[in-house]
Amino acid sequence: MALKVAVQMDHINSIRIAGDTSFALCLEAQKRGHSLYHYTPDRLSMRDGIVSARVEELTVRDVEGDHFTLGEQISRDLPEMDVVLLRQDPPFDMNYITTTHMLERIHPKTLVVNDPAWVRNSPEKIFVTEFPDLMPETLITKDPQEIIAFRREFGDIILKPLYGNGGAGVFHLADGDRNLTSLLEMFGQMFREPFIAQRYLKDVRAGDKRIILIDGEPVGAINRVPSETDARSNMHVGGRAEKTELTDREREICARIGPSLRERGFILVGIDVIGDYMTEINVTSPTGIREVKKFGGADIAALFWDAVENKRR
Repeated sequence: MALKVAVQMDHINSIRIAGDTSFALCLEAQKRGHSLYHYTPDRLSMRDGIVSARVEELTVRDVEGDHFTLGEQISRDLPEMDVVLLRQDPPFDMNYITTTHMLERIHPKTLVVNDPAWVRNSPEKIFVTEFPDLMPETLITKDPQEIIAFRREFGDIILKPLYGNGGAGVFHLADGDRNLTSLLEMFGQMFREPFIAQRYLKDVRAGDKRIILIDGEPVGAINRVPSETDARSNMHVGGRAEKTELTDREREICARIGPSLRERGFILVGIDVIGDYMTEINVTSPTGIREVKKFGGADIAALFWDAVENKRR
């Protein structure tokens, strides 16, 4: 089955291929004989209800510094494609949301992965609140008095923007830290949206586990250990990846959320688990599959395309 696959992503010249999931998906698609087309979100258009993009034929190579070749830009109607991968990184802002409205016009005749309507309706830090017993105590608000009261109750808290990504703007406020009021003032100036406060989980020092699910089933995981000087475990800010296995509690979490992921048409999802608690459900452009394979885990790119090809059949 040879598919025409358009990849909506940040420009491929900006990625670091060693840990980039979109690149891994492209490599596997090319290996299977699928035709790849690359475009950035700013090249997406809709005229008279027809969704199109200025795309470039894409060839990829697993060679650092020489990892792609692009053809000439040509405007193509996206309904001509078999699959569109929705893979640009957040911020999950109105620009991102607008692309989901446009791609919704072509789905599911053209399979958009993940389903754009459900991506729009399932922000990672809000979707997870549908499972309150699986997550740490969490407050979503812009009311400083509510956040101050929450901090008074739990002492150590994490404060972060609601629609942030990649660990940006994540602060650990230890019990007795006097920076909360100043930080709330800064957040209020930077963000129109509410913020998230969560009870600090000390288990994060042992790692923040990224678990990958395909069609609602767990297929691999990697543990990300924060550096001594950071509360965040994201690898691009200094977190260290290490091999890991799923615990019984983590399998329980996956079993609980699996049906909801399948109902929403989420083929590729990454969840974050600290200790016994899930903190996020990542559905926009989840990452981690190259790290899983590097440490001897499953070839998740192959499992992904197995699932996509099965749906196209």
